[in-house]
Amino acid sequence: MNYKQTLEYLYACLPMFHRVGAAAYKADLNNTIALCDLLGNPQNHFPTIHIAGTNGKGSVSHTLASILQCSGLKTGLYTSPHLKDFRERIRIDGKMIDKRHVSSFITRYQKDFDAIRPSFFELTVGMAFQYFREQKVDIAVIETGLGGRLDSTNIIRPLLSVITNISYDHQHLLGETLQQIAVEKAGIIKPGVPVVIGETQPGISSVFVEKSHELKAPLVFADRHFSAVKCRTTEDSLQPGDEGFTPMQEKMRTVLTMDIFHDGKLLLQKVESPLPGWYQLKNTMTVAAAWNLLKSTGFKLTTDHLRKGIEQVIVNTGLAGRWQWLDNHPPTLCDTGHNESGLKAVTAQLKDLPYENLHWVLGVVNDKDLGKILPLLPVDATWYFCKPAIPRGLEATILQEKALQAGLHGSVYPSVKKALQAARKAASDRDLVFVGGSTFVVAEVI
Repeated sequence: MNYKQTLEYLYACLPMFHRVGAAAYKADLNNTIALCDLLGNPQNHFPTIHIAGTNGKGSVSHTLASILQCSGLKTGLYTSPHLKDFRERIRIDGKMIDKRHVSSFITRYQKDFDAIRPSFFELTVGMAFQYFREQKVDIAVIETGLGGRLDSTNIIRPLLSVITNISYDHQHLLGETLQQIAVEKAGIIKPGVPVVIGETQPGISSVFVEKSHELKAPLVFADRHFSAVKCRTTEDSLQPGDEGFTPMQEKMRTVLTMDIFHDGKLLLQKVESPLPGWYQLKNTMTVAAAWNLLKSTGFKLTTDHLRKGIEQVIVNTGLAGRWQWLDNHPPTLCDTGHNESGLKAVTAQLKDLPYENLHWVLGVVNDKDLGKILPLLPVDATWYFCKPAIPRGLEATILQEKALQAGLHGSVYPSVKKALQAARKAASDRDLVFVGGSTFVVAEVI
């Protein structure tokens, strides 16, 4: 098969969670184990870092990979979902897997795959592991897809496990309470393997403490030892009519400048992250704690690697969709935050932007708890309801009906593209167009 035929096979023949939802979710690791047995268990041939969590695991995965790259290590990175190109999921030193390798992998093992009947995710996990082994990576950062305990990536024995945070998401698969979700995420903790927990969360932290104690896995809560503090920067003091850039233009060109502290002592000053979302402060604490633990496993990592890895994460790894500015006429911004915790962070930071009117292009998938999400959103915005172009997308008319009950008023559009066009046409350069609610809506506009 050529690359185009390979993608058609992947998308058409294998159940894909991000397209169809729960029907693609496998509640055991049997297929992954069979697949990796077929491939000679490539996951055992290179060291790994394993990352789970409800929010932030993508940013943390990319940033850790960037830090490792800056230290000179040949670094694999496996993440999901992809935004534009399937190959975004599998990278080495930021470079996506070659199209020929994708095609040859599927062609070589297609008959075996037809017998095993893996899901899309299971197969891509196997592809990543084999690619990393063949390319002889020094280390690979592996992000879970969903949950942890039963996630296909959970057949590795990593050097370090990281759990960013716990929030409500995928309750129909992971559990209806935060404690149940935490148990699923804690499933990546391995005997004797150090684990970083990003946030100390009341009522949940005990889940990780008990699990780590049971498995004799050294445990570190990142926020008990590290802090990242946003520095006051030029745009904080700009007012309308000031010389030079307008306040909105400053917001669009700014980075997130922060000081990083370790046990109360300044570790790094004025680190400039190209990811300006305020939620990156929490992610930075998690990254710093992971960096600190990795030093104890024999990797020669310095504070310079930490700084450069944070500051060069987009260049090094291609991370996209995190508080990303798309245009300035009118100002247009997107973010992949899509659950209760993620959208709380997004709406809080939107309030800091100096726009006159907010135009929000909103689309969601059909398993989201709209009762938790919609009340978080600003009622004074103009809403442009649409459906992401995947089978799992929620019909825009249903979204509009639910949104109206939460006091959100707007119109329905036949596609994300049409909704964005309408929002941009209605907005002036003093307004803000925001695109969010789903990773897949963002994927269509990037």
